[in-house]
Amino acid sequence: MGVLPHTLPVTLREARQSRRLSQLELSMRVGVSQRHVSFVESGRAKPSRDLLMSWLQVLEAPLALQNAALMQAGFAPAYSCALLDDPTLAHANAALMQLLCTHDPMPAMVISKEWDLLHINRGTRWLATTLTPWASDVIANHSLNMLDMLLHPEGLTRSLLNLDEAGPVFLSELRDDASLHPQLMPKVEAFAELLRERLGNGGLQSGWPARPTPLLTLRFESVYGDLAFFRMYSTFGSPRDITLSSLRVEHLFAADLETKAILSHHVEVDNPCATGLPSMSGPDGTQQNDF
Repeated sequence: MGVLPHTLPVTLREARQSRRLSQLELSMRVGVSQRHVSFVESGRAKPSRDLLMSWLQVLEAPLALQNAALMQAGFAPAYSCALLDDPTLAHANAALMQLLCTHDPMPAMVISKEWDLLHINRGTRWLATTLTPWASDVIANHSLNMLDMLLHPEGLTRSLLNLDEAGPVFLSELRDDASLHPQLMPKVEAFAELLRERLGNGGLQSGWPARPTPLLTLRFESVYGDLAFFRMYSTFGSPRDITLSSLRVEHLFAADLETKAILSHHVEVDNPCATGLPSMSGPDGTQQNDF
């Protein structure tokens, strides 16, 4: 993680504005005067380390930004940034794997802030290779990125039957992510252009149906029949490491009995928490290990 390219006053001002808080509202939440907030944001005063930590937590700033702001103020960073396979994160990593294993045969995946798939379960392997057969080698090399899967000419949007409904929702979610992680913006805008080509400019504004259902359902066309899923996310509670704070687990649940039956039949989960590649059934019922 690098230090932000501007100064602490700018960092704090932009963080406050991103939360749509006035200086007065911030001062009341932090417990200082509005004048002091103004002085810090203008560079006329420097906060103590304790005040700065409270300030950043009130703003719900990402841990990486909190570390950067602390260093801009001349203080040591507060949070670690370990790799996911670091021994210090072993318990957290094991919890992630347990979530994935117990969710089989339904798809589940651990996603980084860059939308890289760090861990996937058997259901996700089956779904990815069913909808995007060209991705088999990519999955085998553990280098799958969800944004790349969306942008590929033969990617997930080709089999998504309700792109007109789901596409604008995805784009809104991605732009929210890019506001925190600007490195995503080129891919996000490329996805926006893909939607313009497929849906037209008007289609980008019509992501909400006249009578919306309680949950957005993703409907895919596959060689096994149509598949329907809704999504849930899991995150760590009160993470104290930058890596853990940036991870989320996406769980797909069958939205109808037909989808549940298809995955239950084709995704082998006799020993769902075993390591190694899953064995999966092809369209003709034969077993295959394509990757």
